[in-house]
Amino acid sequence: MNDDGARLFTIGELARATGMSVRTIRYWSDEGVLTPAARSSGGYRLYDAGSAARLELVHTLRELGLGLDEVRTVLAGERTVAEVAATHVVALDARIRSLKVTRAVLSTVARRGSEAEEMTLVNRLARLSAAERQRIMEEFVAETLHGLDTVDPDIRERIRRTAVDLAEDPTPEEVDAWVELAEMLQDPEFRAQMRRAVEFNAADRRPGEPGGRSLWFAKRLVELVGPARERGVDPAGPGAEEVLDDLFGDADRAEVLERMTAGFDERVARYRHLLAVVNRQPAPPHTEDFAWVVDALRARAGR
Repeated sequence: MNDDGARLFTIGELARATGMSVRTIRYWSDEGVLTPAARSSGGYRLYDAGSAARLELVHTLRELGLGLDEVRTVLAGERTVAEVAATHVVALDARIRSLKVTRAVLSTVARRGSEAEEMTLVNRLARLSAAERQRIMEEFVAETLHGLDTVDPDIRERIRRTAVDLAEDPTPEEVDAWVELAEMLQDPEFRAQMRRAVEFNAADRRPGEPGGRSLWFAKRLVELVGPARERGVDPAGPGAEEVLDDLFGDADRAEVLERMTAGFDERVARYRHLLAVVNRQPAPPHTEDFAWVVDALRARAGR
């Protein structure tokens, strides 16, 4: 007992009473977070009921992930448990986001059957900051539009507003889509294709001409092709000819095919799909209508 008659416990008795190991209690005592209430005549540490309560608190704080320095500040009254907990919530949220990205990356690597080199690339791309991802997109947009002052203003604005907004907790599908999209954005062939599509747009418009012509054409295409597809008109069959005539008149079909392929082929459709997945947006509308027109034109190429 101590001077006021309260019972004192040896380190072994304290361990049995709390269910903790002697080694843990001794370590925390050595680190100064569990001060003995007294010493025996032989110099052994002795603890009181307050020590047991303090030990339970230290154990709880450690289980919650606090380091010993943080435990000391709480025990010394320099910070409240609530303040420390709030700090750890922020840290845990960041850790959880990082773990989700890691999980998504591993799922992508497993699905792709990636080797070490590709795994490194996937991990690097997935962990780019939002600013770094947007920089890749902005470089792509700048190269696509550079020097083409007569591009339809509506189209120019749509291209300029293109963003990459990968979530902080991406799914494996979103990581996979971003990795594929990033590869496309940096592929010289795809960049050249998108540049060519915009060049065609610029060549079709005279300086000072009001914007909106491109969107009018897209709307007209959907109005004509949608019903044809619903009727089951085969793009390679004779029924498609009327639709093509209504859309393009007597324009050279080979030239039209080149223009349509540059702006609406399978790879461009894939690019738009990937953007939608990464940004958690609905699938691009009317993709099948544009693909139908390209198929119809290809079916007639060389006839």
